[in-house]
Amino acid sequence: MIDALLAAWSTTLARRESDAAVLDTRAQVLRTFREIDEEATRLENDLLQDFAPGEVVAIQIGNHASWPALLIGCLRRRIVVLPLERTISEVERAIPSEVCHVAGVIGANAAGEFRLTRRSASRIDFDARAPVLLKLTSGTTAAPRAIRFQSAQLRADAEQICDTMGITEGDRNFGVIPVSHSYGFSNLITPLIARGVPLVLSGERMPRAVLDDLVRTRATVFAGMPVFYQAFCEIDSPPRFLDLRLCISAGAPLPLQVAQKFRDRFGVAIHSFYGSSECGGICYDREAPLVEAGFVGAPMNGVDVELQNDGRIRVRSAAVADGYFPEPDEARLGNGVFVPDDLLVRSGDGFRITGRASDVINVAGRKVNPAEVEATLLSFAGVREAVVFARGSVLRNEEVAACVVANHAVQQSALLDFCRRRLN
Repeated sequence: MIDALLAAWSTTLARRESDAAVLDTRAQVLRTFREIDEEATRLENDLLQDFAPGEVVAIQIGNHASWPALLIGCLRRRIVVLPLERTISEVERAIPSEVCHVAGVIGANAAGEFRLTRRSASRIDFDARAPVLLKLTSGTTAAPRAIRFQSAQLRADAEQICDTMGITEGDRNFGVIPVSHSYGFSNLITPLIARGVPLVLSGERMPRAVLDDLVRTRATVFAGMPVFYQAFCEIDSPPRFLDLRLCISAGAPLPLQVAQKFRDRFGVAIHSFYGSSECGGICYDREAPLVEAGFVGAPMNGVDVELQNDGRIRVRSAAVADGYFPEPDEARLGNGVFVPDDLLVRSGDGFRITGRASDVINVAGRKVNPAEVEATLLSFAGVREAVVFARGSVLRNEEVAACVVANHAVQQSALLDFCRRRLN
């Protein structure tokens, strides 16, 4: 059977062979599409040559220019890829390595040179639907588990993202989010392979530097998280975007105030993107009117979302993973269906996230959605961040508690009075 991502790569390569594929933050070309393919061949015959089909190799190299080539090389040798965040320590890596039967870890030193650490690991006896990628996630006991993906599912997610968001090979993605995370992998790496979307790779974390790099590299698409947009809004005399046309936010709820302030200051709207590691993109705020907190838009192209009576949704698409590993949970993930823990309501032509089923606080029998309390706190002038959670209570089972980051001018008494008047 022809690998779906490799088939897409062959088409991309034939069309974009000599074009720039990966750039650095000074807009220097690090790899053309042909050079990625040649590098993948070298890696197959060198770094990856001793691994057998079906063995699991962890890639822990950060936002490295060789990520596309490593993925392609592993696909060709039918090696299962496990992306790992570069910042986790060897001790933190040990448990997921055991769970996923990792046979080798590819890391990179400060100069970007690869180092391979071999591990003794038994082969996983996968069924006929052997995965090409394992994504780490947490189980119900906080122990790590993996999500099993085939190439066809990864390609479907990339195509749904590009088609829904209008991202084409004429764009230039700016990659500051970790490509080892599901969001970065699906929005940056697979669109390059499946659709030929060039990528600027950055390891920068200083907001001013990221803004300067966005302008310098003439990036047109920025996949970010709320923390980036909030930091950008606080910068004095920011540069003016010349080419940036699309800003995407995912990974955490986007505060409405931040989105509005960013649009007013930079002239570009932020589009909320709702997805999950288990199924890729779910919803996308196409028009970005920025008038309702928690609004994530309508389902992505090719994605069916069914709202259930308990407020959760059932997601069906070609991008839904096969299941969890090592312990399956078919009630949540399997047979092309995924059921997230998020609570949603219909709003206009799309959906609004109101919280998570597991986060509901039980105050003397009354169910309190912490997301609603957080939204109220964030609407108070001067409040920058808010997290609401349950605290044990002898008389009332649980009490509502909150941690708030606010400007010096915010007084606790005024904030409490504000909440009492708006929360019933």
